[in-house]
Amino acid sequence: MVSASTPSFSVPEALRKEGLSQGDYDEIVRRLGRAPNRAELGMFGVMWSEHCCYRNSRPLLGQFPTTGPRILVGPGENAGVVDLGEGQRLAFKIESHNHPSAVEPFQGAATGVGGILRDIFTMGARPIALLNALRFGPLEDERNVGLMEGVVAGIAHYGNCVGVPTVGGEVAFDPSYGGNPLVNAMALGLMETDDIVCSGAVGVGNPVVYVGSTTGRDGMGGASFASAELTEASLDDRPAVQVGDPFLEKGLIEACLEAFQSGDVVAAQDMGAAGLTCSCSEMAAKGGLGIELDLDRVPAREAGMSAYEFLLSESQERMLFVVAAGREEPLMERFRRWGLQAAVVGRVLQENVVRVLQHGAVAAEVPASALADDTPINHHELLAEPPAEIQAHWTWSEAELPPASNAGGLELAAGALGWGDVLLRLLDDPTIASKRWVYRQYDHQVQANTVVLPGGADAAVVRLRPQQGEGAMAAATRGVAATVDCPNRWVALDPERGAMAAVAEAARNLSCAGAEPLAVTDNLNFPSPDTATGYWQLAMACRGLSAACSALATPVTGGNVSLYNETRLPDGRMQPIHPTPVVGMVGLVHDLVHVTGLAWGQAGDAIWLLGVPLQESGDERLGLGASSYLEVVHGRLTGRPPLTDLALEGQVQGFLRQAIAAGLVRSAHDLSDGGLAVALAEACIASGLGAALELPAGAGRPDRLLFAEGGARVLVSVAPEQEAAWRAALAEAGEAVPAERLGVVTADSRLVVARGGEPLLALAVEQLRHTYEQAIPARLGKAGPPPDR
Repeated sequence: MVSASTPSFSVPEALRKEGLSQGDYDEIVRRLGRAPNRAELGMFGVMWSEHCCYRNSRPLLGQFPTTGPRILVGPGENAGVVDLGEGQRLAFKIESHNHPSAVEPFQGAATGVGGILRDIFTMGARPIALLNALRFGPLEDERNVGLMEGVVAGIAHYGNCVGVPTVGGEVAFDPSYGGNPLVNAMALGLMETDDIVCSGAVGVGNPVVYVGSTTGRDGMGGASFASAELTEASLDDRPAVQVGDPFLEKGLIEACLEAFQSGDVVAAQDMGAAGLTCSCSEMAAKGGLGIELDLDRVPAREAGMSAYEFLLSESQERMLFVVAAGREEPLMERFRRWGLQAAVVGRVLQENVVRVLQHGAVAAEVPASALADDTPINHHELLAEPPAEIQAHWTWSEAELPPASNAGGLELAAGALGWGDVLLRLLDDPTIASKRWVYRQYDHQVQANTVVLPGGADAAVVRLRPQQGEGAMAAATRGVAATVDCPNRWVALDPERGAMAAVAEAARNLSCAGAEPLAVTDNLNFPSPDTATGYWQLAMACRGLSAACSALATPVTGGNVSLYNETRLPDGRMQPIHPTPVVGMVGLVHDLVHVTGLAWGQAGDAIWLLGVPLQESGDERLGLGASSYLEVVHGRLTGRPPLTDLALEGQVQGFLRQAIAAGLVRSAHDLSDGGLAVALAEACIASGLGAALELPAGAGRPDRLLFAEGGARVLVSVAPEQEAAWRAALAEAGEAVPAERLGVVTADSRLVVARGGEPLLALAVEQLRHTYEQAIPARLGKAGPPPDR
């Protein structure tokens, strides 16, 4: 028992280091009935950090829908799990590693991949795919180039070495991310155990076993580091960034899955943020029991480590198990055969306490519930109306744009800009442009289950091989699809509408590939919630996510909250990132035969637009406000994003999936950044075929027809022999699914768009491709994509 005494350290300095307030300290003293020692204060610091306990966001997360007919495990465990039917279950999760990647991009990104993989196989699932969502500042700044190159190399290194394919993702650029890039990693895994492995401690007296790598001083204070804004002094926090070993993690995956199948492990927790402290306290709290931990038994890579250093180290590739009594020796031998450390380091206690021993004495003793349950909440006042600076953007209208005409294009002060020139400018924008330079560094075909190569469809698709009992020769007919999405520009201008659009676009991407959307994991990347505007953004985005997930029947199974993503500039001002609630969504492909890509199929196919019609110029579901066109061409980040029609989204997506399953659709591609013109260009580039379109001749600006953005819109192509059946299906759907025929796929490799008989643009597909594919390499100073790794 730790006795009460006067602290032998500077409390104010310790509180500053741990990110705790005086009020937090007073509450810790109340819970313990005495003053904490330095190790105990460190334990509270990491467990009560935003990164671990969501003290600013927890009340908001409670509004998310979290249950459904396919949900097996929701929020609260290492990963969510959904039922895929036919005896297969999918574990999936997304996590951030933003601040570590800002100060050490290669290792920060690499260990982010390692951490999310452990969340998956800790559940008893074999990782089958990785995705990532990345945000950087403009590539015209060499610092951002270095960050991007380091992050991409780190992701490639870890994923490629561990043997899990990186099959999809998104990359966007904005000045707000200049000092604080975002690195979000998502992983999927197929369950290989009959029972889902949970983390709550079970069985008083059961041994607690440590497996994996050794514990060192790397990663010290990582959870607290991730819960504060970045400053120039953050470079001094480089020791908080862990160093990963993907080859060791590969062995850890195999050994863990073997151990879980044996039934010897009754609870498991990976050691991620807050290391031993988090794993011990969460296992104890979830099980309603306690854990005694002897640090002298913990495999260490450095001599003379203090209890504080052991407890807060975030060294990678480590796990903590509760093992059935009497089975610890066979289990540990299994891990040693894989070249891993294994040691009994403690036992499960009846009393709800985390007791830490070192050198024969009690180094720390804290009620597990005090650390992991009923953690403090920061209460914020929600603004009654949007902040004035946000409302100011909503007054923008298309009337403020310069005059535009069919043939003359856009009349700017510097002269006319043709619509073809505008399209090329958009394709040259790194956020819209091809990400081939990025994904060619990833091994996206390891495991030989990748059905769609990156860039080939709106969502990644991985085949689901039949279970072993079904016979090795059985054909794989089903697949799982996944995507990550966030229109951060929209969220910055209207967080509720932007977050709704993120969910809707994720579901639309899955539907375009022919997959049924199932569930969501989200990564809420936001600036400080301590400002009125920052908290309002977070609260409104959560409201939008909740509404969209409910409407589209995609429950939230878990995720991550990353706050304080902002940079203190040299003049003292804070530069917040665009609020970026990344939505990771998974879906089920019932028949791989009908997986649909975005490339045109054959010349002569009809081109149709589903969803909000082009000619409805007064429709608030569609517009140039908050669009890429407005920002890239006119240099204005303003306007209110279009309102996502969730009912229409459901109707259009449901119809599209049925049409794909019936074999009526040759290609499908959603309209997002850049609107119709960019979607057309991408379909042409992917196929090498051209397209000829005649747009409605009604009133309205040409740029609105070409570049307006808004949800529930999908571009599809239909083969001539299927057009009668396609029209019959549309007739049966009626007004619930608006559709209009815009043109035809051509063999002459040119994109030609006219309106009312007058040409709007005519560009060779090769010119579109060159601009689209060289935009990022040109800014990186590279002649083209790097060689495949």
